[in-house]
Amino acid sequence: MKKIKIKLSREIKAGLFTIITLAAFIWGYNFLKGRDIFGTQRTFYAVYDNVAGLMTANSITINGLQVGQVKAIYFNPDNSEEVIVELLLSNDVAIPSNSVARLFSSDLLGTRGIQIITGDAPTLAQSGDTLTSVIQQNLKDELNDMVEPIMQKTENLITTFDTVLYAVNDIFNRETRENLISSIESLRNIIVNLEGITHSVDTMVEGQKNRLAAIVANVESISTNIKNNNANLTRIISNTALISDTLARAEIGATMRQLNNSVARLDVLTRKVEEGEGTLGQLLKNDTMYNELENSSRELKELLQDIKLNPGRYVHFSVFGRNPNKKPYSGPEDEVREE
Repeated sequence: MKKIKIKLSREIKAGLFTIITLAAFIWGYNFLKGRDIFGTQRTFYAVYDNVAGLMTANSITINGLQVGQVKAIYFNPDNSEEVIVELLLSNDVAIPSNSVARLFSSDLLGTRGIQIITGDAPTLAQSGDTLTSVIQQNLKDELNDMVEPIMQKTENLITTFDTVLYAVNDIFNRETRENLISSIESLRNIIVNLEGITHSVDTMVEGQKNRLAAIVANVESISTNIKNNNANLTRIISNTALISDTLARAEIGATMRQLNNSVARLDVLTRKVEEGEGTLGQLLKNDTMYNELENSSRELKELLQDIKLNPGRYVHFSVFGRNPNKKPYSGPEDEVREE
């Protein structure tokens, strides 16, 4: 089989070389722009009030992985205060419709990027949709926001410290310093006195060591006696408990009530006697009854005396009758007058 040789002219070769070079340039330019002319690309939009630091070709990430680049940045034709950012994604990762495009700072130099925070909506965003936009402060601003309160507190602390130093300087004037020196000297004297007292106490304890030993020995002896007489103490306590139980079971209440009733009756009787009621009351209060009793007692005494002196007047044993010559009864006083 014969081989067919195709001869290309110099012009054709130059044209093919030019076409290949142009294609390679276009591919390389798009590659540097983050565009893949041979892959699937989707475009989303985000609207911001301020995109300071964001430039085309800045990265777009999802969970830290770069998935695309910023394609274009321009003002909203309908509202010049808004900036529209075209997001070019070069892969087919699923993006829910409620995902958020957050503008953030990727380093301290102010380099900005866009982070897509995926949502949880069941529907997916399609190419050409506008995502919800959020602006995060750059690291410098956040650092300033963190440092500013600290600086403010530091300034307040320095001001307070200066005020305290001024107050301390005002307090520790010459008179105060002299008083402080005097107080320190007094404290030193007190410490010296305490040392003297401690030495005296040590000396006293040393001198009374034998007596203390004797006291401790006596205490030990008492403790030993108590231990040895534990049974006796137990019996005494038991007897005391029995006495206490006996007293508790005794009808002390009834006895006390009877005693109270007796005292009440005695009080009534005493009051009646004092008021002159009854024989005893009349005897104490009525002089007539006392005099009558005294007269009766005296007459009874005289009668008994006459019976002893003249028994024949009252007892007659004569068989022949009464003697008419016997004297009639007369009191002791009458007999004394006759003699």
